[in-house]
Amino acid sequence: MSRTFLKMNGLGNDFVVIETLTQPFNPTPDEIRAIAKRGEGGIGCDQVIAIDPPRAEGASAYVRFWNSDGEETGACGNGTRCVAWLLMQSSGKTAVAFDTVAGRLTGQMAGDKLVTVDMGRPGLAWDQIPLAEEMDTVGVELQVGPIDAPLVHTPGCVSMGNPHVVFFVDAPVSDDFARGTGSLVEHHPLFPEGVNVGFAHIAARDHIKLKVWERGAGLTAACGTGACAAQVAAVRRGLTNRVAKVEFESGVLTIEWRASDSHVIMTGPVTMEFVGKLPELAVA
Repeated sequence: MSRTFLKMNGLGNDFVVIETLTQPFNPTPDEIRAIAKRGEGGIGCDQVIAIDPPRAEGASAYVRFWNSDGEETGACGNGTRCVAWLLMQSSGKTAVAFDTVAGRLTGQMAGDKLVTVDMGRPGLAWDQIPLAEEMDTVGVELQVGPIDAPLVHTPGCVSMGNPHVVFFVDAPVSDDFARGTGSLVEHHPLFPEGVNVGFAHIAARDHIKLKVWERGAGLTAACGTGACAAQVAAVRRGLTNRVAKVEFESGVLTIEWRASDSHVIMTGPVTMEFVGKLPELAVA
């Protein structure tokens, strides 16, 4: 049976989205990699998302995420906005709640194809990231480069349902630097489950310029959970206000780390690209 999918993106971070109510979807890692592969028969995406029927009262759906390497992941911020938009479109509502392996998330309309998502509270304890050993996650003992002149050092660590490490840099880094350093840090022994690697330049107290190497996906146009993690890490260091614009080369997200309840609130755009059918290779 050929399954229908939606191709969507949030700031260029792109997704293949599949609803499973009428077409069950339990892919193998090889099938995810086949879908995510760009060119040569694949559709091409950073993540694959399945929207399942709800498993708990008060939720509109249960949502699963896979990185392009075939591994299931706990959260995807830009993908979460896309899911929230789809659920609101199908229900005619302006607010929606849905569950993930990382917990319940909520979204609401903020404008034309503009969605605000409550990403919940960040995990800040060392064993919530998780790290291999106990450390203060405001600034962990990690550096890349010569010991007396490191290229980057003392990053902050945050879990947004998936693990993030955020290096603060004096100027925006190049794609080559992000690839080289990010690929090294992603599998560092300090991070037993791997880690998403952010490079954050503080342009002003309300403006972060960010590039993210995503665990299992590589360098992507934008990363919603990475933007959330960068803002939380920056606020913890006293570098930004509670609300800031997080800028990627592909666009801007607004992130608030709310003081009242410690929830992280993300607002940004969604784009519907096209509808298609999964290739038979990917659904065998």
